[in-house]
Amino acid sequence: MKDFLATFKNDTWVMPYLRKYKKLLALTLFLGLMTFFCGSALMFNSGYLISKAARHPYNILMIYVPIVLTRAFGIGRPAFRYAERITSHNWVLRIVSDFRKKLYQSVAKHAVAIRQNFQTGDVLSILADDIDHIENLYLRTVFPTVIAWLMTLVIVIGLGYFSWWFGLLMLLMLGLVVVIMPLWSVLLNGARESRSRQIQQGFYTQLTDSVMGLGDWLIAGRQTDFYERQTQPIEAIAALRKQDHRFQWWRDFTIQIIFGVICLALLIWSSFYWTTNAASSNWIAAFVLSVFPLVDAMQSVSQGVSEWPSYQRSIKRVNALDTTPEDEHDQTVLTEPFQVLRIADLDFKYAEGGHAIFDGLNLTLKAGEKLALLGPSGTGKSTLLKLILGDLTPDSGTVQLNDVPITRLQNERAQLFGVLDQQPYLFNTTIMNNVRMGNLQATDEQVKAALAAVELAPLIDTLPDGYETVVEEGGARFSGGERQRLALARILLQDAPIIILDEPTVSLDPITEAHLLTTVFRVLHDKTILWVTHHLAGVNHVDQVRFLEDGQFDMAGTPSELYANAPRFKRLYDLDQGRDDANNDR
Repeated sequence: MKDFLATFKNDTWVMPYLRKYKKLLALTLFLGLMTFFCGSALMFNSGYLISKAARHPYNILMIYVPIVLTRAFGIGRPAFRYAERITSHNWVLRIVSDFRKKLYQSVAKHAVAIRQNFQTGDVLSILADDIDHIENLYLRTVFPTVIAWLMTLVIVIGLGYFSWWFGLLMLLMLGLVVVIMPLWSVLLNGARESRSRQIQQGFYTQLTDSVMGLGDWLIAGRQTDFYERQTQPIEAIAALRKQDHRFQWWRDFTIQIIFGVICLALLIWSSFYWTTNAASSNWIAAFVLSVFPLVDAMQSVSQGVSEWPSYQRSIKRVNALDTTPEDEHDQTVLTEPFQVLRIADLDFKYAEGGHAIFDGLNLTLKAGEKLALLGPSGTGKSTLLKLILGDLTPDSGTVQLNDVPITRLQNERAQLFGVLDQQPYLFNTTIMNNVRMGNLQATDEQVKAALAAVELAPLIDTLPDGYETVVEEGGARFSGGERQRLALARILLQDAPIIILDEPTVSLDPITEAHLLTTVFRVLHDKTILWVTHHLAGVNHVDQVRFLEDGQFDMAGTPSELYANAPRFKRLYDLDQGRDDANNDR
C-alpha cells in the first residue's frame, strides 16, 4: 500500500484526469453497477417467478409483476452494458487524447536531445506502450474493481437489512474475493514480474557479451557451453510464466469455490428465514440464483489488479518525462528579420560537479553566413546545437537571436530553424505529402518546385505513380542520398532563416556526399547555415570554419586562411582529399 501511494504522490498522468473527467467517470461507474445489478436482479426475479409459477397460481395477475420485472431487467442488462461500454471508452479516449498531446509536447521539447542518445522510434514505441498500459489500468483494473466494491456494498447493506449477522458473513466472504484475492495476486505477480525482469536484463547483457566474444567460444570449442548459457535464462523465464498460469488457475478455482460456499450459505439462510409460510418460500431460489451473475463482475478484479506492476512501471516512466510547459508569458517573437546569432560567455556542464563542456565560449553568426563546426566526437558539437535550439539552458552566458534570448523564442522555433540531420524521418505517405510537411499551406506547384530545386524531378518522373509515389516508412523506397534530398525539399518549403546541418552526409559514399553538399549550399545560398561535420569534405562551401576542442574553438577562420596558416588544418584537408603529400607534412 505504501508503494502504491508513493506512485501517485507526485503523479501528473493518472489522478489529474480522474478529477478532470469526474462526472463522466461517475456515469461510467453507475452504468457498470447497473449492468451487474440488472443481471443479478434478472436472476432474482426469475427465481421467484419460477417458484411462484410452480405453485400454479389461480390468477395470472399473481405473477404479472415478476414477469414485467424479469422483462425489464432482461432488457436493462444489455442496454446498460452497451451504454457502459460506450461511456467508458468515451472516457478513456478523452484521456488518451490528452495523454498523446502531453506526450508529444514532452518528447518534442527534447527531440534533439533524444535523437542524440536513442532511436526515436524505440522511445516512442515504449511510451506508446506506457499509454496503453495506463489505458488498461482504467478499463481492466479501476472500473471493474470500483464496480465490484460497489456491488459488495449494495449486497451487504441489502442482506444486512434482513439479518445483520448474515450481512457481516457476506461481507467476509465477498471481501475474500474483491480484497484478499486481488492483494494476494498482486503480491505474487509483482515478485514474479520483478524476478522475470531481472533475468531478462541479465540475459540481454550476457547475450551481448557472448555474441561479441563468439570467436573465443568457437576457438575454445565450447559451442555446447555457449548454447546452454543462453538457454538457462530462457528456461527460467518460461518456468516463471508456467508458475503464473498455474497460480491463475488455482486462484480462479478458489474464487469459484468461495461463490459455491456463498450460494450454499444463502440457501441455508433463506431456507430458515423465508419458510415461515408457503408464499415466502418462493424467495429461496430468488436469493440463491442472484449470486451467479456476480461471479463475472468480481472474478475479473483479481486479474486486473495483478497487472498493477506493469502499470506501475509505465506510470513512473511517463511521470519522469519533463512535461513542464513553456512559460507562455515569457515568450515573444522576432519583430525584425533575423540578423545575427550571438553566443556570449557560454558555460555549460551536464551535472553538478561534472566536467565543463563549455567555458566562456563565444560565437557570432550573421545572417547569410555559412559556418562549419568541426571537432572529434565528445567535444560538445551536439550539445552546442541543443543550446542554440533551446533544448538545453546554459549555466551562464547567453544564446541570442537579434539580442533576444533563445529561451523566449521557443514558440517560434519552427519559423526560425530548419534541421537536416543524419536520418531525416519520412512517413509512409506520398512524396507530395512528405515534402508539404515543411509548409502545410504550400501549393502543389511550390512542392514540385522545391523537388526540382533539389534535383529530384527527373527521378520522380520515371516512377509509375510520379509525385503520388508512396515513400514507405522511414523512406525505405529511396536511397540515403535521395532521402536527404526529400528532407532538403521539405526545408526549402519551411523557409526558415537558419539551417542546421547535423552531419547529414555521414552515411553516404564520397560521390553522393559531394553531390548532395553542392546541392545543399546551392539551394540554401541565401540562408544562414551552421554545419556540424566530422571531416573537411565540401568545406570550401562555407565562410567560416571553427574547430571545437576542450570546450573552446581551437582554430577559426576562412577555409583558405586556415589552409595557408594552420598546418593541422592543411594536413586534415589533404587527408580528406586523398592527397599523397599529406604524409610528407607529418
